[in-house]
Amino acid sequence: MTEPNDLLHATATDLRLATFRLARRLRRERAVDSLSDAQFAVLASLRAHGRLAIGTLAQRERVSAPTMSNTVDALAASGHVVRVPDETDRRRVHIDITDAGTAVVTATVQKRDAALAEALAEFHFTESELVTLREAAALMRKVAER
Repeated sequence: MTEPNDLLHATATDLRLATFRLARRLRRERAVDSLSDAQFAVLASLRAHGRLAIGTLAQRERVSAPTMSNTVDALAASGHVVRVPDETDRRRVHIDITDAGTAVVTATVQKRDAALAEALAEFHFTESELVTLREAAALMRKVAER
């Protein structure tokens, strides 16, 4: 019989491998090929959370402030974000997504969802299996958001 700890580690290994492979495939699906994964992540974060300071963006993406500043510079140059001065402290600047940035995020999410739905359809999963996948997704989201 498998020890609980062995099951835990085997599950972690299986989830890691499946998640990385799936994420790699989905990252290839994008509306704009010229955006890097890091740039897209910043746009997605701004769309989800609204206007943010560079330092907050850097923390969310787990990069240094200078690295985030370079990412934001590229996004601003392409018209996907704008810098907005803080109303109370002119030394602070916030980053806001533009309509063009929002459109890229929306189109990319739609492409990724469609690609995943197409991949799922190839397997002709039963309704019960699809429910199981949704339940697993909820559990994975819980782990990811800890």
